Amino acid sequence: MKKELEHNFVELLEKHQNIAHKVCRLYTNNQDSHNDLFQEITIQLWKAYPKFRGDSKFSTWMYRVGLNTAITLYRKNKRRIRTQEFEAIQFKISSEAYDDSEEQQLKLMYKAVHQLNDIDKALIFLYLEDKGYKEISETLGISEVNARVKMNRIKTKLKTILNP
Repeated sequence: MKKELEHNFVELLEKHQNIAHKVCRLYTNNQDSHNDLFQEITIQLWKAYPKFRGDSKFSTWMYRVGLNTAITLYRKNKRRIRTQEFEAIQFKISSEAYDDSEEQQLKLMYKAVHQLNDIDKALIFLYLEDKGYKEISETLGISEVNARVKMNRIKTKLKTILNP
């Protein structure tokens, strides 16, 4: 019985295989994809063939199975991220040399600030955070005038450290 089923299927498939090829041409754009889809349609036809009752012509049923298979695979492929071969892409990005002079200056500044005492560090930190002298004086518990005088002395000290 199984041998007869297989024989009938192969005979019908050979007779109507152009239907599958037409579906493949509709849903693919290269030979490898065409071959893969043709193989998948053939597999799905074989799986479904024992349930084929003959209510419609074999060719009509084959169109339905072929189109459903192609649409299902098409939808699955749409969800995948499409990639390109690295070699196929021409990069046109201008290359600029990395300038780390600002970074180096910041490192020197931090190194200099680390040499200050704790109160001076706090004062320079608040100053660099754009706090006004009133807020600095309230935060550190010193007068506003004292904060201004200390800040001027710190600036002078930092200049000396940075430019010996």
